[in-house]
Amino acid sequence: MFGVVRPCRHVLCGSLFKDWLAHLRGLCLTLRAEHGHAARLVTNYDGLLVSVLAEAQAPELSPRRKAGPCALRGLKTAEVVTAKARGAQLAAAASLLLAAGKTRDHVADGDGPYARRLVAAAAGRVAGRWDAAGARTGAAVGFDPSVLRDAVARQPLLEAAPGLGLLELTEPTETAVAAVFAHTAVLAGREGNAEPLAEAGRFFGRVAHLADAVEDIAADRASGAYNPLLATGTTPA
Repeated sequence: MFGVVRPCRHVLCGSLFKDWLAHLRGLCLTLRAEHGHAARLVTNYDGLLVSVLAEAQAPELSPRRKAGPCALRGLKTAEVVTAKARGAQLAAAASLLLAAGKTRDHVADGDGPYARRLVAAAAGRVAGRWDAAGARTGAAVGFDPSVLRDAVARQPLLEAAPGLGLLELTEPTETAVAAVFAHTAVLAGREGNAEPLAEAGRFFGRVAHLADAVEDIAADRASGAYNPLLATGTTPA
């Protein structure tokens, strides 16, 4: 599991926490239903926001069902958003496409175990399958995967360019998340929501990118890996 979003159980009422879990579990099961068990590896906390946004605008887009026992929840049943939910399908597509890009980036950089030839080759094949799967699922809900693919491809090019500012380096992430958030308005038939949702997506993408940079700065400094804060002389503060 990865992502920056976490539910605060100290202040989140029981019904909202139950809804949050229904979307998280729904994303996981949508990935399994659409693309097999291995695809569940890309389940992430941030992706479920896409499913939530779609339901918030059009509740009928997110039917629920009772799922059977699962080892990850102590072999208990649970209410989940179904794999037929269009928001969950968009969330699954985005998760797969971005995970594919991230994996390819690790392979290109030779990070950790990816420096090993056999690991890199296997990871490359997995990334290819995730990319194709994300494109299929995205197409099913009318989402153009080229937006996310382009953002992922531009990131290393920007990181290799000298003299860029911090917000220039976060732009691909901002653009990718903006596109996904805005498409929830299209799914819901509420096109008037697309612009403010795109703005929210841009800022969420910026926060996620910077939070990741802050979390990794010590390890990146020690290993010499790229970090946008180090590259631009920006302190975590």
